[in-house]
Amino acid sequence: PRSKSPDSVSFASNPASDGLGGKAGKTSYQINVGINENLYFTSKNQSRRRSSATIDLHGFTKSEATDKLDEVLPSLVDEAMRGSYPFVISANIVCGGGRQELSETVATWIKRTKCVANAPKNSVMPQ
Repeated sequence: PRSKSPDSVSFASNPASDGLGGKAGKTSYQINVGINENLYFTSKNQSRRRSSATIDLHGFTKSEATDKLDEVLPSLVDEAMRGSYPFVISANIVCGGGRQELSETVATWIKRTKCVANAPKNSVMPQ
């Protein structure tokens, strides 16, 4: 019988997984933007408008991505406020695949920004 000693085992590097840490991030985020009090309390029956805004962060560094999100936020809030109750609109942030660094940056930005929240799953918003 053949012996399987630890000396005979070798592991090949998988460059596709380097830097991922075994945790894949999201490639895009559907968000709600508007009055903070209404971000979490809007029901499916209340009308929310979908913004035409898609913020594409492909090729951005983490710092550039955060700066871009901070730059467009006032115009999204203004668009929500010009609408009707509950003064919340939906927008899409695209951060792409790759090493998921931007995905983590966007998730942190959403959590720390008062007038932004992740859109509920399975929510369909009229345009």
